[in-house]
Amino acid sequence: MRKFHSFAAFADHLVQQAAQEVVALHEGLEIVVRRIERDAKDEIGHYQAAAGSFPAWEELADSTELEKERLDYPLDAPLERTLALQESIGREVGSLEGVVASDSDVMVYQELGTERIPPRPVLGPAALRNEDLIKRVIGAAAITGVLGGAAPMLLGGYDFKTEDNR
Repeated sequence: MRKFHSFAAFADHLVQQAAQEVVALHEGLEIVVRRIERDAKDEIGHYQAAAGSFPAWEELADSTELEKERLDYPLDAPLERTLALQESIGREVGSLEGVVASDSDVMVYQELGTERIPPRPVLGPAALRNEDLIKRVIGAAAITGVLGGAAPMLLGGYDFKTEDNR
């Protein structure tokens, strides 16, 4: 057990521990938010099954497919015409929060549906499908933040930073 020779030394140790925790959690958030962003972009153009409370994507209407064919867009590829929707998806990570979102009005219509089109949610399902990764990485990051270099030993050799390479 570590001993401190003064209250100032103990206070300094606590400040360092708190900073180490925030850094590790931020690194974990970067990993999971990047994965959610990638998966959301990858979902576009492929029919998606239901995920939690998010509905499965309905087949494209015949009129939509005819219009896509006329414009020489990929057929049987929901939400995919150009790369605009994929490119509209981005991520931001603060110190202890992360967001994956789109700046496209079209994405809002697709996520929620309209009177004429059924919802084809992208962002929520991408996060939900990564629930296990989120728990594993953020949990390991929290432990790493508290324990530092001893964490991988206690986690069976698992280093959350390797998730970034998958």
